[in-house]
Amino acid sequence: MLIVGTRGDVQPFVAIGKRLQDYGHRVRLATHSNFKEFVLTAGLEFYPLGGDPKVLAGYMVKNKGFLPSGPSEIPIQRNQIKDIIYSLLPACKEPDIDSGVPFKADAIIANPPAYGHTHVAEALKVPLHIFFTMPWTPTSEFPHPLSRVKQQAGYRLSYQIVDSLIWLGIRDMINDVRKKKLKLRPVTYLSGSQGSDSDVPYGYIWSPHLVPKPKDWGPKVDVVGFCFLDLASNYEPPEELVKWLQAGEKPIYIGFGSLPVEEPEKMTQIIVGALEKTGQRGIINKGWGGLGNLAEPKESIYLLDNVPHDWLFLQCKAVVHHGGAGTTAAGLRAACPTTIVPFFGDQPFWGERVHARGVGPPPIPVEEFSLPKLVDAINFMLDPPVKKRAVELAKAMENEDGVTGAVRAFFKHLPCRKPEPEPEQVPSSFFSVRRCFGCS
Repeated sequence: MLIVGTRGDVQPFVAIGKRLQDYGHRVRLATHSNFKEFVLTAGLEFYPLGGDPKVLAGYMVKNKGFLPSGPSEIPIQRNQIKDIIYSLLPACKEPDIDSGVPFKADAIIANPPAYGHTHVAEALKVPLHIFFTMPWTPTSEFPHPLSRVKQQAGYRLSYQIVDSLIWLGIRDMINDVRKKKLKLRPVTYLSGSQGSDSDVPYGYIWSPHLVPKPKDWGPKVDVVGFCFLDLASNYEPPEELVKWLQAGEKPIYIGFGSLPVEEPEKMTQIIVGALEKTGQRGIINKGWGGLGNLAEPKESIYLLDNVPHDWLFLQCKAVVHHGGAGTTAAGLRAACPTTIVPFFGDQPFWGERVHARGVGPPPIPVEEFSLPKLVDAINFMLDPPVKKRAVELAKAMENEDGVTGAVRAFFKHLPCRKPEPEPEQVPSSFFSVRRCFGCS
């Protein structure tokens, strides 16, 4: 598994990897060094990929996505991506760094920000299955989450545009890796992975009750459900937190996980002010952003480091967060009305889906985060019909098992092993198109 991103990106794959292991497969999860302990504690093998999720997340927040806002940003992002791309092949074939046990991938599961996954799969001649928490397959039903397209006529095209922009930024590095490391011919055509009808199957990690599978997605695309890693079952909350929870009505959770916050003091003041104005108790997750530096402690506010969301959200009446797919899923599963404060990437997409489903107010982009907007959002979430819809959605999601769905999708699309590999007969014109698009 080649997984790039924050903890929220890695966590669903830990759940999928554990299930594949239950089926007797050997699973190596290759991701950033920051998550080594997380992966190993879950009982999976770990291999380090390049790139630092803190640097990547900081870049994404500043630039609202993959595309740089100014020339000074380009070298930072390019160095990160280069480190990632160059670490993919070793992750698929090098021995375990700690134990020296040999390893050779028979199949690859990857998420799109790994960038070089299709090329490594092509070089190793192994099947590839891409899973992701946000849409990456063209559809007319909604735009690419990283595009700014608002008109439906442009939705489908937005996927090609984003793909081509990313491709233009990385193609020299990809071709470098293809020539020097993968011993493959360079890709010359001006297009990314979406440029052809690729045979690579895609699985999307979200609930069809929140976002149904678009009608224009074919049989190679599955919407498998949210993938939860059950962390609550063996979690022991601190006694102080339990006592605080028991001392009053259910609180509202506010936190932005592993995202850097530009003005944590100002944001903390807004949060505290909105909770006081609406008469609510609140839990503030300090996260990487350094929220929650209060001048003096307040009885109505509890400051928290990381706690499993699947346990914590059940203790809350509503949640306010950045809108990562995993956090969104955990809040909706716990029947919490949800306010999303998107920073970048797919977060506005989830904010819009939550609002469209009637279980939260319109998203508040982080640069528009203010006291009046947060007060309105909290009041929206406290409205009884909103809670009722959140309970109905949670009930619908209850019977879903995204991990089983993901594993089934993986097996369904896995090619059968032939005893004797025969040279494939491909019409030459088709082959040249495939070659120039750089598809595996």
